[in-house]
Amino acid sequence: MSRPLLISDCDDVLLHFAPHFADYVAEAYGYHFRLGSPGFVDALTNEAGIPVPRERAWELLNAFFDAEMHRQHLVDGALDALRTIGAEADIVILTNIGDQYHANRVEQLERLEIRHRVLCNQGGKGRPVLELVEAMQPTATVFVDDLPVHHESVATHAPDVWRLHMIAEPLMAAAAPASPFAHARIDRWDEALPWVLEKLRGA
Repeated sequence: MSRPLLISDCDDVLLHFAPHFADYVAEAYGYHFRLGSPGFVDALTNEAGIPVPRERAWELLNAFFDAEMHRQHLVDGALDALRTIGAEADIVILTNIGDQYHANRVEQLERLEIRHRVLCNQGGKGRPVLELVEAMQPTATVFVDDLPVHHESVATHAPDVWRLHMIAEPLMAAAAPASPFAHARIDRWDEALPWVLEKLRGA
């Protein structure tokens, strides 16, 4: 029998990412990562304040996922929320990293007592969300992500899915407007949980 489905992003939704990445590039390279910047690449500058080339920025991101994921820690309330939701809904973690990091992400989440299906993705999340909905036929679906581009993608490919914009990193949340493609913006899991449960229950 079909159950409701929660599809959640990981970084800066379930686990803190941005401040740990900022610490890593500062310690290893002397770079500065502005947590309030609207774009990942534009946020990264060298010691002179000059933006780091795009290719170098992505290399550093990959290096973080290669060897620095142990720095990440749980977002407040995320584990309790997942346990509550998991009692009545299926949960899939759709994380925007390459497939080569799948095992690292699964191990990382299991170590933090998060044991749900993990899918890696690069690019818009609309198509993989649609594929999950078509395969699992849930009674209702909620999608949670910190990036508006993914809400737009899901709105295009799977418009019947409820979309929650959540940025669990406070400094980033304060600088980022609500996604126009999401149904709601809530940045704390204790506040988001009632909304998520209501939508999953078809209310």
